[in-house]
Amino acid sequence: MEQKKNNPIIWADIPDVDIIRVGDTYYMISTTMHLMPGGVIFRSYDLVHWETATYIYDVLENSPGARLEDGHGIYGAGMWAATIRYHNGKFYVIFVANDTRAENKSFLFTADRIEGPWEKRKIEGFYHDCSLYFEGDRPFIVSGCGRVRLVEMKPDLSAPLPGGIDKIIFNDTEYVGLPCEGSHMYKINGKYYIFMIHWLSYGTKRRTEVCLMSDNIDGPYRFGNIVNDDMGYHNAGVAQGGIVDTPDGDWYAMLFQDHGAVGRIPVLVPMRWDEDGWPVLGEDGKVPHYVEPRPTRPGYEYEPIVVCDDFDYKPGEQLHHAWQWNHIPDNSLWSVTERPGFLRLRTGAPIPNVTLARNSLGQRTMGPVCEGSVKLDVSHLSVGDCAGICAMQSNYGFLAVTREEDGNYIVLLYRSEPEKDAHGRPRPGDRLPGTEQARVKLEGDAAELMIRCDFRENTDTAEFFYKKNGEWVKLGGELHMLYTLDHFMGYRYELCCFATKEPGGYADFDRYDIKVIE
Repeated sequence: MEQKKNNPIIWADIPDVDIIRVGDTYYMISTTMHLMPGGVIFRSYDLVHWETATYIYDVLENSPGARLEDGHGIYGAGMWAATIRYHNGKFYVIFVANDTRAENKSFLFTADRIEGPWEKRKIEGFYHDCSLYFEGDRPFIVSGCGRVRLVEMKPDLSAPLPGGIDKIIFNDTEYVGLPCEGSHMYKINGKYYIFMIHWLSYGTKRRTEVCLMSDNIDGPYRFGNIVNDDMGYHNAGVAQGGIVDTPDGDWYAMLFQDHGAVGRIPVLVPMRWDEDGWPVLGEDGKVPHYVEPRPTRPGYEYEPIVVCDDFDYKPGEQLHHAWQWNHIPDNSLWSVTERPGFLRLRTGAPIPNVTLARNSLGQRTMGPVCEGSVKLDVSHLSVGDCAGICAMQSNYGFLAVTREEDGNYIVLLYRSEPEKDAHGRPRPGDRLPGTEQARVKLEGDAAELMIRCDFRENTDTAEFFYKKNGEWVKLGGELHMLYTLDHFMGYRYELCCFATKEPGGYADFDRYDIKVIE
């Protein structure tokens, strides 16, 4: 009999998770980096099924990089690894943005309701992968990579408290490729716990979940590995995330696992405490492939995390929250009301490739296999314009209609060999044009384009299709998708329109469809 499986619980890029429960409701926050709106918070009533509850900001910092105006943007930077807490009737979210590291600041958002409004403030100090902890009304932040630092903060969290606790409570230097980071701090049954990840450079040589435990907030702390398992998946260790209890008193850890090009996906791990209070995760040292926590609202119907959209919006109505912009959009260059039932994307200043297209609108890809397709009207493109759908990461595949002097063409563009920096890593802001793989003449001004992504067992291939006479026709070969750290994000389907010669053209996107194939 085939084993039941629902873990990992979401086959999509939802990394650096932190989790809380308020009453019967679980909330989970995840990294969103350069995407706007950002600081996504998900909601669940059973820890397995999730929907988008809110974003905490539309724009974090209105900088040239965040607007894609400095030649490379904030790919691989922006908001990440937030902590979320609920204390005395208020929600707190704290995180850093790596494009503002030089300003020595972190960000604090607070709200009385999860839907907001969220108030933004800044904290003195850069607290990498931090966790917020309240000892009564005394706030603390634990953070760092390798050298784990505990800092007592002022009551308003604006800065460290003069004369308060400020010390390194643990230094991870022994036999690790990546030292401890991703802190999540709690006090449970009188003991202090800090859950983190490190990457072993010996033995299994993979991501491993670790724990620090102490009777005192400032230590000394007992240290040990508590999860070292890849669920049989390519030595990709399950690690990093928060823990939460259920109303019935059960405990779970919400961690994540690297899953190749689709990104880093959440994994739910049952946990308990031994007689000494030490956490025991999984079953016989293994993460189960099936989990079934008791729901707090049986029968609740969840809204999908990715959606189809016919762009039929009323004036003033917001885009569906499955959509996020790639960097801050230029709101003068897009509309869903100029032509009702269509998303209109206008071109701005000429750019060389799709990674620099400011008004790109996207959603996550999802495993095991997904198909993202779009129908668009290209009758108002100018010569040199490109409009279509992209499998977006550094190593992108862009299926587009381009206007040339003699008409429209469907073209497939790759960037499989981006510019490299001095260390051989892909350079953000690569200004090389995409490499053309194939093209076909488009008869008329309407096109239907599709990208199929296969993430099964790290296959990580994308295939590209256009519709002709009602049938899908493959264009070009397969793109081998790669998860690279210059973007630090799983592949996304992005709708794009940009100029390579002169601004002024536009495309009308009629409908976007996504199909997830189990």
